[in-house]
Amino acid sequence: MASEVEYESILCVKPDVIVYRIPPRASNRGYRAADWKLDTPDWTGRLRITAKGKVAYIKLEDKVSGELFAQAPVNEYPGIAVETVSDSSRYFVLRIQDDNGRSAFIGVGFGDRGDSFDFNVALQDHFKWVKQENEIKSSQAADSGPKLDLGFKEGQTITLNIGQGKKRDKPRPQSSGGLGLLPPPPGGKIAPPPSSNHNTVQPSGGAQTECLLELDSSNSNTVVQSNPSSDLWGDFSSSASSVPPSAPCQEPSSGNWVQF
Repeated sequence: MASEVEYESILCVKPDVIVYRIPPRASNRGYRAADWKLDTPDWTGRLRITAKGKVAYIKLEDKVSGELFAQAPVNEYPGIAVETVSDSSRYFVLRIQDDNGRSAFIGVGFGDRGDSFDFNVALQDHFKWVKQENEIKSSQAADSGPKLDLGFKEGQTITLNIGQGKKRDKPRPQSSGGLGLLPPPPGGKIAPPPSSNHNTVQPSGGAQTECLLELDSSNSNTVVQSNPSSDLWGDFSSSASSVPPSAPCQEPSSGNWVQF
């Protein structure tokens, strides 16, 4: 199977770029454009960024003939191949290489700040695409691996122990009319049922109760005092001539039923 052919694509072209010969870095604090001879550049020409596969190439070419002056292969960004300076956003440090593998560091700058912005964005977009491609390939490699077989083999069985389910709620009792009884209100008290003995009369405060009965219209009135300890039933005999039917009460006698 033949290997895939890699084509070279152009990412960015800037017609004006300035090249400086820079002194070696003396400390780890980074490069400074103020240390360069900005008034006397060493070379001017055109900058072109191309990509072949995952590697980007920064090429410095002649404006007229297009002859290659130097190129810097970039495998990652940001990285050692392209570094920014600490005192300006329009200048960068490139590590250029020749065909024999020798490398050197030079300074490049742009007269317009927009050109330096496009240069930076073109490199960022390319390596963002490279990162996405690597993630896609790694996910495809994981999917192509052996998958876990969770299917049943021939003749294989399983046993399920099903526990008791939840108890069902008992149906509420219903009245003859088909309507359910409502539960008592929360926090309320149920009143006691009424007494079945309707004939019991309790004396009030232990005081004797006086009953005024009119026995005869011609005789004097008789006041009968009831004893709380005696029987409450009395014998009321009516007079045939003098007592009207509306008042048949007479002096009570204990132990007899009422006669009408």
